[in-house]
Amino acid sequence: METPKQLRAALLSSPGQGHLIPVLELGKRLVTDHGFEVTIFVLPSKASHAEAEIIESAMTPKLLNIVELPPPDLSAVALSQDATVITRLAVMMREAQPAFRSALMAMEAQPDVLIVDLFGTEHLCIGDELGIPKYVYIATNAWFLALLLHSPTLDKEVNGEYVDQTEPFNIPGCKPVRPEDVVDPMLDRSDQQYREYLRMASEIPMGDGILLNVWEDLQVETLAALRNKEFLGPVANGPIYTIGPLIRPVRPAGLEKELLEWLDKQPSESVLFVSFGSGGTLSAEQLVELAWGLELSGQRFIWVLRKPVVKSLDGSFFNVGKGGGGDELLSFLPDGFELRTRNVGLVLPSWAPQVDILSHPSVGGFLSHCGWNSTLESMVSGVPMIAWPLYAEQRLNATLLVEETGVAIRPKELPSKKIVRREEIEKLVRTIMVEKEGHVMRARVKELKTNVEKAVTKEGTSYESLRKMKEDCKMRIHQIKKAH
Repeated sequence: METPKQLRAALLSSPGQGHLIPVLELGKRLVTDHGFEVTIFVLPSKASHAEAEIIESAMTPKLLNIVELPPPDLSAVALSQDATVITRLAVMMREAQPAFRSALMAMEAQPDVLIVDLFGTEHLCIGDELGIPKYVYIATNAWFLALLLHSPTLDKEVNGEYVDQTEPFNIPGCKPVRPEDVVDPMLDRSDQQYREYLRMASEIPMGDGILLNVWEDLQVETLAALRNKEFLGPVANGPIYTIGPLIRPVRPAGLEKELLEWLDKQPSESVLFVSFGSGGTLSAEQLVELAWGLELSGQRFIWVLRKPVVKSLDGSFFNVGKGGGGDELLSFLPDGFELRTRNVGLVLPSWAPQVDILSHPSVGGFLSHCGWNSTLESMVSGVPMIAWPLYAEQRLNATLLVEETGVAIRPKELPSKKIVRREEIEKLVRTIMVEKEGHVMRARVKELKTNVEKAVTKEGTSYESLRKMKEDCKMRIHQIKKAH
């Protein structure tokens, strides 16, 4: 039986803007560069208007077939009120499995390959049921993947809580991970999210390979370690394809007239962009300190401002985008802040076209939560960062940016643990925007930008990696058919 000339891929995305964007961009890349026919199955979180807009814009022009799965009924699931984001996402994806299976079976033509994101590893078995190759798409970096795959080993070796350990955790061939940098699911070993995290780690090897949202030159040593069979043994048994960076494209008309005119008037690389991603919020006290820090720095800025969280210092995922108009948001800032900074800064309520702002020549710095999408967008735009990690794997990302790639600085203590005061914020802003250290980082990130531009050309490593995945996929289809 012949392998089909045009491969049909089914991609499954978990809820949330940060998960959805890289899956949609992978889908587009498979269609435009590699001739796939792609259907993307989406489980919407209904958390933000932006998510609905992203889905809508991905359908025009009609490159992709997008199928929205019905939201699962969680009423019969034992889920506590304070269940973490990771737990909620894992449970939602698990409960959506019957609907996903039915939607796949209802397709006019069966897909030739199944690609799921990290939260979709429980669906890999459907690939076996259909007799098709299946892959896991890890939409973040290689260091996170190494920690994830090594976590079942650490689970056996480490006694007590990870955060209480005094020595870093060794991952063969990789930079050790400090206890304070572990990902959120590792913060409490008795919590359900830790069990879900270990389950995902153990299910990844069920796939025929791993797609990773980096390019080959970004993390050479870590990628070499991941590909060393002696390192993880049978844990990562399939190839690792470096296919990134997959980010939203810059839109020529992405900036509103007023914002574009303001940016056009500012000197080159003089504006600091401040945003904490689709799920990032700060406490009211931290908002005030950040406002004072920006004002005291005397630097130009664009600040995407969200309503503060009441209790914790870390971000909020499912509550973002609910309530908080411009006037209400400004009430959380110091009296007279907007008036005093009106000639140097803009405060944008709730949301902004991040890629379009970062790519503007006037932007010279990014105060970011270090979500991987935002990190890639900053690198591709050649913009250095102030790392302000909040949740998920962002502490790991921040350490990578500061200590390995050298394109960011960060506060002395984690913002998720302690309020960062205005004096330190002022110093961080001035360092990144006007001091020599900031100029050095800007030069380094521009080198990365050039490196990225080469990686995604038809002669580049990311293009070649996805082409190789397609060829391996065809071979795997042939093997499966032969075995049956």
